[in-house]
Amino acid sequence: MTQAAPAAGRVYRRCGCRDAAGRQIWRCAGLADAGHGRWYFAVQVTGPDGRRMRVRRGGFATRADAERGSWELLQVPGPEAVARTWTVRRWLEFWLSEVESRLRPTTVLNYRSIVDRYLVPRLGGHRLSRLSTRDVQRAMDAIMREQVRGDRLISPASVHRIRAVLRSALSEARRQGMVGRNAARGVRLPGGARAHAVVWDAARIEAWHESGVRPRVAVWDLPELGRFLKSVRDDPLFPLWWLVALRGLRRGEIVGLRWEDVDLVAGELAIREQVLVVRGKERVGPPKSVAGVRTLALDEFSVQVLKEHRERQIRQLGRVNARDRMFRHPNGRPVSADWLTRRFAKVVKNLGLPPVRLHDLRHAAAGIAGAAGVDLKVIQHDLGHSSAVTTADTYAVVFRQSAKASVHATAALLLSHAHVRMSLEGASQA
Repeated sequence: MTQAAPAAGRVYRRCGCRDAAGRQIWRCAGLADAGHGRWYFAVQVTGPDGRRMRVRRGGFATRADAERGSWELLQVPGPEAVARTWTVRRWLEFWLSEVESRLRPTTVLNYRSIVDRYLVPRLGGHRLSRLSTRDVQRAMDAIMREQVRGDRLISPASVHRIRAVLRSALSEARRQGMVGRNAARGVRLPGGARAHAVVWDAARIEAWHESGVRPRVAVWDLPELGRFLKSVRDDPLFPLWWLVALRGLRRGEIVGLRWEDVDLVAGELAIREQVLVVRGKERVGPPKSVAGVRTLALDEFSVQVLKEHRERQIRQLGRVNARDRMFRHPNGRPVSADWLTRRFAKVVKNLGLPPVRLHDLRHAAAGIAGAAGVDLKVIQHDLGHSSAVTTADTYAVVFRQSAKASVHATAALLLSHAHVRMSLEGASQA
């Protein structure tokens, strides 16, 4: 490798020659020949984190071309200079390292999975400054043709999530002055509506028994939920199942509850933290959003159930401290989130009930509250949603079907006591 006095930065010549062992020759004798090798430059610029960093570019035919490229790069702002040399892959890795401290561990894990599985293979080799909407569109088109488990095409909702991660990363690059526009905006994708929860009615249950086909997200109606709660009444975890079905707590929230979070005199339950599972290990962190920090009212039955649960723990373990987890095994070890998921699935299967996830008890709680006439804003607060729009959009079908079932049951009960009869034929003519 030979060096020359640079016009700006450091300019040098390098070849790709290797020795017999396959190692690159750094002081190749062939560089004495003016036509051997290619020219490179290295300059110091200000990186996106505000620190000085070295940027290298190469492949120039002559020393003059390398010096010109070095001078041109130094004429643009530091972040833009970095973007001209960094690949999309390098920027995504840098971006993830920057946002890691600001996001929930599970969110970062999901972002990394998307970056490694989809974005780097399709776009990682592109120069950040040259990435175009056409490049992103082609990548998304290719991703939409990929197959996932069960030989199914990747869902539109998943493609939208992938694009959202890329768009967030490029938005930060734009804020840093590295690119002039976000290449992920303007990309055309298929409709990405997520699966909405539906109610296990008689028709769906019959179809499930005949074919084994089930909705992607389904919740129990009142009879199935009542059968489940009745069957687990003697289960040591009955208070847990009851609170999830009644108040709609998330899995991490119910597992993370401590005795100091409940006021059995005032009849209140405070949600302050939750348990997250990251790469198989549990971590304690804040709720999913600011709205997730909330206080829930408890009815008399719930208070009594928790009192009995506390007394049972005192008998088993000798004492209960305020900082102790509310739900523990007989040996005192806290119930873990993943174990709870498996336990719930086993109980449901043993009871022969239509299959639902533990999280679907939360959906059922929302539907029951809607059928009972609870105001949408109250349901939003109780579920820990940031917006009532999210609540209404997620549970529109559940609200509607539960409300219909509720009004029919109420009318039947009223008619059975009032002994009122009506001629439908006469009503239709009226």
